[in-house]
Amino acid sequence: VASIEEIAKAWLEIDYVPQTKKLVQDLLDAGDKPALEKLLRNRLAFGTAGLRGAMGAGYSRMNPVTVWQCTQGIVAYLEKTMDSNKLKSDGIVIGYDHRDDANGIDSEMIARAAAAVCVHKGIKVYLYPTIVCTPLVPFCVKAKGCAAGMMVTASHNPKADNGYKMYGANGAQLCEPHDVAIAELILDNLQPWTDYATASTSVRSSPLCIDNLEEMKTAYFKEMTETLCFHAADNAKSDLKIVYTAMHGVGTPFTTKAFEMFGHKPLIMVPEQNTPDPTFPTVAYPNPEEGKGALELSFKAAKASGAPLVVANDPDADRLAVAELQEDGQWRMFSGNEIGMLLSHWLFTKAKDAGAAVDKLAVVASTVSSKMTRALAQKEGLRFEETLTGFKWICNKKADLQAEGYKVVVAFEESIGFCCGDLVNDKDGVCAAAVFAEMAVQVYGKGSTVAKHMTELYETYGHFISRQGYVIVPDPSMTVSIFERLRAGGKYPQQVGKYKVAQVRDLTIGYDTSTPDKTTSLPASTSSQHITFTFDNGCVANLRGSGTEPKLKYYVELHGSDKDKVTSELLDMVKTIVLECLEPEKNGLTWAGVE
Repeated sequence: VASIEEIAKAWLEIDYVPQTKKLVQDLLDAGDKPALEKLLRNRLAFGTAGLRGAMGAGYSRMNPVTVWQCTQGIVAYLEKTMDSNKLKSDGIVIGYDHRDDANGIDSEMIARAAAAVCVHKGIKVYLYPTIVCTPLVPFCVKAKGCAAGMMVTASHNPKADNGYKMYGANGAQLCEPHDVAIAELILDNLQPWTDYATASTSVRSSPLCIDNLEEMKTAYFKEMTETLCFHAADNAKSDLKIVYTAMHGVGTPFTTKAFEMFGHKPLIMVPEQNTPDPTFPTVAYPNPEEGKGALELSFKAAKASGAPLVVANDPDADRLAVAELQEDGQWRMFSGNEIGMLLSHWLFTKAKDAGAAVDKLAVVASTVSSKMTRALAQKEGLRFEETLTGFKWICNKKADLQAEGYKVVVAFEESIGFCCGDLVNDKDGVCAAAVFAEMAVQVYGKGSTVAKHMTELYETYGHFISRQGYVIVPDPSMTVSIFERLRAGGKYPQQVGKYKVAQVRDLTIGYDTSTPDKTTSLPASTSSQHITFTFDNGCVANLRGSGTEPKLKYYVELHGSDKDKVTSELLDMVKTIVLECLEPEKNGLTWAGVE
């Protein structure tokens, strides 16, 4: 095993960012081994989500070195799995957001390092000249037929973080087992293929480095409007006011343009939040999924302008949150499940009106998302497919369905990620915002509201009431032991409190009591803990360990015809499931409760 001093000296040979290089040199000079160990001993792991972590010096952080090493592994994998001339001509697209940190590291610098690897190998690279919304990367993969796409962003993570995610040739995020193969090739290719200090500085002047941003933006908005806008004249006539926040991220010019293309009235801006700012000064977490707390300034702007609707993107604009002012003066945040249902019903109706064969339409949702879209599919004759959690699974399933001749109207997950139509093979908050606004214009034009329309959908398809939440688990091994207690060597609970269990599905080990051969139809993965209980009363409860945070998450849903009765029973079930299955007090877990 190499000494930490040897590892630090090797780092200094390849780091070319003055601040991070000085930091490691200073720690080495001071003999601060614990600090060097923390930065350099362990590597940032590459998984299906790519890389994600805090920016800074060392192999355990996001910086140009860890990204060019990662990109060397990716390029080695692409060279191994496809024809080299085809790889060179198909090319790779690279986009980036606005993040930076005090160590002199920013997203653009990381993107240039990645591009330098591609150019060194003679691969054409579409390197965007400025910050972009994430959906423009998978769109370019599709539009240009690229071999792969990379986006430098940490999405809605805290400001200290950055990330690097990869899209395959189908424009969807990477699925297992490709990530494992790439991770091995990264370790086989840690030595620099060229002098990246020079190569990353001059990469934009290479004839292989192409700026196609204007072409892609034009094509993206044109296709969005042609395939997903149905009422441009009504949009233009409507006096519906909508407030928009980009949550200090990159979304403003993109969502503004989408609204303009749909004929919508200009958005009312939240001035404090609509210019990119990597310090995210007005929010504790730059995540609209956090609910009303993140939207206080939006509500203020709405009150000042008399707007009844707020739409919000997360910082890289691939997610969408929506809130509406109610008659009692309170704001209602629509859940990701509700937005998913509203968009699915809307785009299904539009496809049907246009004469599409209903049995060739489909909706895709993750297994922890609401089953309300399944009820829509069953009642109306569409196909419904569920997948494991995460857009990598959702959009790879979407691509499979498209290959079978289906038109997927919406693919979504409850964590406010929505993919409308065929525009991109990933979640897209820019497109979803314009589509949602068009639906709202129609609803308001009939003298109704989005909340009232949602109630009509509940009354038609059933009151699907759900609660999502989490307990904080400081020690990852505790998550495993909680799930092992539930497994009890194959003797899963038959009852939780007073509620009888009808079915058990364990996606960690691939066990399912509801199938003839007792194996799950969804792929099992031992790397994540996930058990689903279905109860006699129809309640579905998913318990899963988070892959990215110190949380154990729960998703509980019950449906029926009486909203109040369903809600009160559901709330009691959530409390019972959390207290009996997770035992927060005994295990020292933090739980905020449920309401």
